[in-house]
Amino acid sequence: MKFLIASDIHGSRYYMELLARRFEEERADLLVLLGDIYNHGPRNPLPEGYDPLGVAKILNALTDRLLVVKGNCDSDVDTMISDFEFVSEAVLVSGNKQVFLQHGDRYCIDNLPKNSKDAFVYGHYHTSFIERKKGVLVANPGSVSLPKNGTARAYLLLEEGAMTLKALDGEVLAEEKI
Repeated sequence: MKFLIASDIHGSRYYMELLARRFEEERADLLVLLGDIYNHGPRNPLPEGYDPLGVAKILNALTDRLLVVKGNCDSDVDTMISDFEFVSEAVLVSGNKQVFLQHGDRYCIDNLPKNSKDAFVYGHYHTSFIERKKGVLVANPGSVSLPKNGTARAYLLLEEGAMTLKALDGEVLAEEKI
């Protein structure tokens, strides 16, 4: 199974449309979003194409191929416009490797969750990377709409126990086997 993992859309219909296009072009089986879907948050500027209802329309059309982890900017009212559930955390299995997912507001590379057996993937910080820490592969897709620290608008591909970080235009930025 091929997973496309992204995070921190923050209500940008413009970047959600680009991400949905990449999801189709990559021929991924499941779109995994690591939170902060609709709201831009009090510390962030409005992203280009801010349109939370437009983002909901795109995502609602993908409900059968979607897994959404709740972020710190996602609220209970967001479920009213969503045809899908928000989960607090999840585990994916790829190539017999377990990948623990959480938004990143409780855990990060400096505070790994105890059950991050083989890999841990989180968003929240808007900074993309793939690194190893204490034998665990740790990755962050960054933010699709509001990247920080000079990182690209990016996403991760997870397939057969390998993680690839790609810019939104498809350029490979990093890759690593779990």
